[in-house]
Amino acid sequence: MHNSNEFKIPLGPQHPALKEPESFSVALKGEKIMGVDIRLGYNHRGIEKACEERTYIQDMYLIERICGICSHSHSTCFIQAVEEIAGLEVPKRALYIRTLIAELERIHSHLLWLGVAGHEIGFDTLLMYAWRDREIVMDMLAELTGNRVNYGINTIGGVRRNITREQAEKVLGGIKTLEERTKYYIEVATEEVTIRKRLSGVGVLSYEDALRLDAVGPTARASNVNRDVRRDDHYAAYGDIRFEVVTDMHNDVYGRTIVRVKELMESYQIIRQVLQKMPDGPISIKAPRQIPAGEALSRYEAPRGEDVHYVKSNGTEKPERVKVRAPTLANIQAVKHMLADRYLADMPIVIAAIDPCFSCTDRLVTIEYPNKRKNEVISWQALHSYSIEWHRSRGIDFRALNKKFSERIKG
Repeated sequence: MHNSNEFKIPLGPQHPALKEPESFSVALKGEKIMGVDIRLGYNHRGIEKACEERTYIQDMYLIERICGICSHSHSTCFIQAVEEIAGLEVPKRALYIRTLIAELERIHSHLLWLGVAGHEIGFDTLLMYAWRDREIVMDMLAELTGNRVNYGINTIGGVRRNITREQAEKVLGGIKTLEERTKYYIEVATEEVTIRKRLSGVGVLSYEDALRLDAVGPTARASNVNRDVRRDDHYAAYGDIRFEVVTDMHNDVYGRTIVRVKELMESYQIIRQVLQKMPDGPISIKAPRQIPAGEALSRYEAPRGEDVHYVKSNGTEKPERVKVRAPTLANIQAVKHMLADRYLADMPIVIAAIDPCFSCTDRLVTIEYPNKRKNEVISWQALHSYSIEWHRSRGIDFRALNKKFSERIKG
């Protein structure tokens, strides 16, 4: 505590306002936020290092598990880089199927966010409506891919599943229902006085600050930054599809709400075009197990913003380096700015408004030893062993269970 009016409080890493564990140290003067320190790292899983110990095929499924919401975004971004290094020309039909799954994932993510945002401001009816409708798109994804979350649709050189005419008809039927309900959400967002007053002027990020802080996705577009990787550096089938990049000039949480609900309408139009223009033909080509030496950077417009994957190959069947920059890492810089001089009660919705995914974001680059004045890059095996010992020292020991499991498998 600095004086009788200023003090610091911790928010997290475990807190009802946070859907994932992260730590915020909030400096307050009364109810006003004077500054925020953000500490990431509670969800680190060593995925990048784990990729270096596995084949490209294994990595594809591992990468998909970076995020339960943007699983297709990450796997597509990764294999785009691998396919570029290998010089593979993916069949057109496969690119259209990837685009279809990408837009269904965007709808699922935006409806999830809309429900969370409603919950954060006490509008739980909106949460229930949005998540009810989200089930429609989840069922579509299960119908098309066999899974509701980690779809496993991608393979290096194409996709694993084709789409039948009957499935396409089901998707169009579901989209029609969702479109009608989204019109209601747009009406609520633009005409409901309570929402306008609660979200307007909260979490302000100007156009200049969005550029300076490198914000991405709906967070940036709500500050009138007209950027979208789907249009600016198109991939999959987006080069053949017409759509509008939605922007807004409110520069606040209200603007981020408007951008997301309007992006839902664009996604419906994209899906209709994809199903109408999808060409016949193969859905994959044979890819080599060993990828030629080289490196590539892949960009992808995930529901939360620009996703970036870097892959370096050394000519073997395992990558030499995999690096992931998820959208939340880009947007988290702006959160500190948005919270400054705001009330503490606004903090949950301001954080939620970037649609954070801390599991996507946390990465370990080096271990710092301040007393020894040295840094060290940890190997996957060392990290694995450290994790086991760390939990064992706290009484969590799976040795007996592992032994019993191994004996059962052998038997």
